[in-house]
Amino acid sequence: MPTAIENTSGETKSLRSFPPEVCYQAMKSHDARFDGRFFVGVASTKIYCRPICRVKLPLFKNCSFHPSAAAAESAGFRPCLKCRPELAPGFAASEASTTLARTAARLIENAVAGVGKFDDDLSTIANRIGVTDRHLRRIFQSEFGVSPVQYAQTQRLLLAKRLLTDTALPVANVAFASGFSSVRRMNTLFAERYGFAPTRLRKETDVTPSANSSGQFFTFNLSYRPPYDWDWMLSFFEKRAIPSVEAVVDGSYRRILRLARDGESAITGWLQVRHAPTKNSLEIMLSPAFAPVIAGVLAHVKRVFDLHADPVEISAALGTLAKNANGVRLPGAFDGFELAVRAVLGQQVTVKAARTLATRFVAAHGEAIAFDVAPPFDGLNYAFPTASKVAQLTQDDIAKHGIVSARANAIIAIAQKVVSSELDLSPNASLEAASVALQSIKGIGPWTAHYIAMRALSWPDAFPPQDVALLNALQLPNTTKGQREADAIAEAWRPWRSYAVMHLWRSLETNK
Repeated sequence: MPTAIENTSGETKSLRSFPPEVCYQAMKSHDARFDGRFFVGVASTKIYCRPICRVKLPLFKNCSFHPSAAAAESAGFRPCLKCRPELAPGFAASEASTTLARTAARLIENAVAGVGKFDDDLSTIANRIGVTDRHLRRIFQSEFGVSPVQYAQTQRLLLAKRLLTDTALPVANVAFASGFSSVRRMNTLFAERYGFAPTRLRKETDVTPSANSSGQFFTFNLSYRPPYDWDWMLSFFEKRAIPSVEAVVDGSYRRILRLARDGESAITGWLQVRHAPTKNSLEIMLSPAFAPVIAGVLAHVKRVFDLHADPVEISAALGTLAKNANGVRLPGAFDGFELAVRAVLGQQVTVKAARTLATRFVAAHGEAIAFDVAPPFDGLNYAFPTASKVAQLTQDDIAKHGIVSARANAIIAIAQKVVSSELDLSPNASLEAASVALQSIKGIGPWTAHYIAMRALSWPDAFPPQDVALLNALQLPNTTKGQREADAIAEAWRPWRSYAVMHLWRSLETNK
């Protein structure tokens, strides 16, 4: 069960280095830092829990510790209805070899939620992380105690459990939204793993679907490992928010989002994200239009707000850079194409200027949205233009809004490559392939490619070259020599240089 755990000397070690007694102590203290890092099976009840579970503490002799929910279920335990293992945070991605299995796990979780493909075919995931099917099975078994297929089955079950518990969606809709081929298949797996029918979850007296007072909107909580610097994350999005598309109001983030499961028509709706610090979670409110793609929307929110991150592990790597600010996360993007366009608009200009250009771009080419059920707030009524629409624009269509012609051409080229499938900017895209495709476009260099990879592809180890703000934060000149010195300093922050970037940008704001 590899994770970062701090001992008395302040060092970080893998959880494999610690005996079960340490896991039991983490459970006894309900330490949220270990939420999702391991699960506790209780022999006397045949139930498995998160380490933060608030039920009566079981005896140590009755506890077994498992590296994943799938491993606990494989050992014959069923999920706790109180702490709900499906709500536990996932795993942070990194390019280190020891975390290839975690990267594969995130790809599988995304695919189950409808973001990407898996269908129990290991070759897709293995190719994405650059290993053979056999090696993937080996490292996955070592990391999570189960095969990738067993892991995917558990993810489908836990997703179905969540939708049955938190929504009033028909059972058939829940089955298909969770990646099952049929209701019968879901019922069978529930019976095999949990020993009861899915509908039992709606008969439990202490489990009722959550909703707003009118019952029109979906509401969910997504957990994270503390600390979480919500104020900084919100400030980051607020400075870049495009009016009519997204907004930061009253401590919440809101936006219009267009989303589709693979091969299906896109659904456009709205979402709102608020902080629930007492629960170590974010509260998500979704448009009823998102009913068929709830799982996909939640997967995007987890990635955009970096809920998989382990701040203890990252802060240990960043050292003094993260001192007194180890809750800083990596802000993602809801749409890769949108982020790429905004990255081009932001080349060699200030954040404020880039936002102005993006606002003009959306006003001219965005899609006006009318909702069947109005959101509980005003001001959002446009969706960012699609790649297919932008691909048909001319240079003059874009340049007349004050956008430099070279950048207008680059935006059109990005759109055309996305439409032709030459460029994949989805969450599961290959980092290497996306970088090569991007830099084959005139006007897209290493800085833009790094920025897009960092935010659209959630690459944790980006370090955009010749970034004036980074060089200023490091008190280095904007020269070739200055960049070499910056690169040398940043080597110590691998594989979390993207987080170092956020800390350095943040330092410029706090030092004003």
